[in-house]
Amino acid sequence: MPAKYHIHTHPVRPRQRPIGKLGVVDWREDCSNCHNCVKRACVYGFYRDEADTLRDELGFLDYIYQCKGCLICVQNCTKGILTRVVNPEYKLLGDSYYTPEIIQSNWYQAETGSIPVSGSGYGGPFSGPDFDSMWTDMSEIVRPTRDGIHGREYISTSVDIGRKLPFLAFEQGRMLSSPLPLMEIPVPVIFDLVPQRFQRGNVVTSVAKAAAKLGTLFVADGHATPPGISLDNGYAIPLFQPEDIGQAVTTAPLVMIPYGDNAMSLQARIKEQSPSRIVAIRLDVTPEAAEQVCQLTRDGAEVVHLVFDPHGRERNAEKPRHMRDALREIHRALVKEGMRDLVTLIASGGIAQAEHVAKAIICGADLVAIDLPLMIALECRLCGECERDEQCPIELEQVEEDFGIQRIINMMGAWQNQLLELLGAMGIREVRRLRGETGRCMFFEDLEAATFGKMFGKRKDGV
Repeated sequence: MPAKYHIHTHPVRPRQRPIGKLGVVDWREDCSNCHNCVKRACVYGFYRDEADTLRDELGFLDYIYQCKGCLICVQNCTKGILTRVVNPEYKLLGDSYYTPEIIQSNWYQAETGSIPVSGSGYGGPFSGPDFDSMWTDMSEIVRPTRDGIHGREYISTSVDIGRKLPFLAFEQGRMLSSPLPLMEIPVPVIFDLVPQRFQRGNVVTSVAKAAAKLGTLFVADGHATPPGISLDNGYAIPLFQPEDIGQAVTTAPLVMIPYGDNAMSLQARIKEQSPSRIVAIRLDVTPEAAEQVCQLTRDGAEVVHLVFDPHGRERNAEKPRHMRDALREIHRALVKEGMRDLVTLIASGGIAQAEHVAKAIICGADLVAIDLPLMIALECRLCGECERDEQCPIELEQVEEDFGIQRIINMMGAWQNQLLELLGAMGIREVRRLRGETGRCMFFEDLEAATFGKMFGKRKDGV
């Protein structure tokens, strides 16, 4: 059995002042400035040292950022004048999908490499739209030996990329069929193409080198590869346009081309040049995606990269579905035609946090690709100012390469540990078995319909 794959993390201090959730509203005039409320009462011990010591260690003293919200300080204020509310800056982070909670959680993971723990249990909501309406099975959580991080049983997070044979043929003990080329990566996450607005400074090189250190893959623009990044290092997936085929020279074992009417002919041309090379077809997901993927699989496609919008929704649809539902339709269509094991499905767009990786795989993907979470790891606030040609508040272009690499590695270490915890709690010993296992997951809509549908009827859209 191979050695356990482990991501080595170590803390990386933030460059800029982070934005915390809770802020101090008032230390009013009759405050005695004893600070016992925070120096002695805080259960996290943030204020037991003097302010100068904290400044030396962190570079800044920020009660707002460090606060964990236990509210002991509010209770123990000798005059009852301390109040805490949500920080107004916190509410401006991200958008409706990449919520402030998600951004702050990923910041913490990129800084520490640890899984965020609230200390007071999950406070809800217990259901919501899209992935939030999925509840995973935790029936094996009572088995301490099946703990992916600390237990004795080996849990694999590696996945295969490439097309597989539908069956093996033998004659007189000799195998007649030749195995098709496959790649194995240790985690079911690759790094997608960095959005154009973030391609500045050391951002792309940090993503590329972090992927190499993790042993995973990154999608690279075949035309605009930054200096110091090679497309031949085995970790790059060059994205080529149709006019590049036949002209680009690379030894990359996996290349990517856009979907189109000539996608399979382009794949054939690439295979003529290098039969062992794997070709991925990048497909923007629309309501017709299920039939498109099935046709590509019939024609011999090896890998299909399903690209949703940044919020994980279909494109060019009057009522776009979330990837949760689109992936299930695509997976079921392939299963119905007996072709699911022939093709590898990569899903990207809307993968915002660790739990989304597992949920996308449950819905039918083999692995996922991420982009915006990588930017969040580099302290991005998703404020949109770069899209408006305004100055970046965290000066993303000034990120040092080593800082960016380790922050991304830390976040991936925390994500992988969460995946291991989930697999262990479900009693699954390899992530490959999680694909399409909707029976190990509960969907709020199904439970609601079964419980209340007979009494109240069908739920109306948006209610």
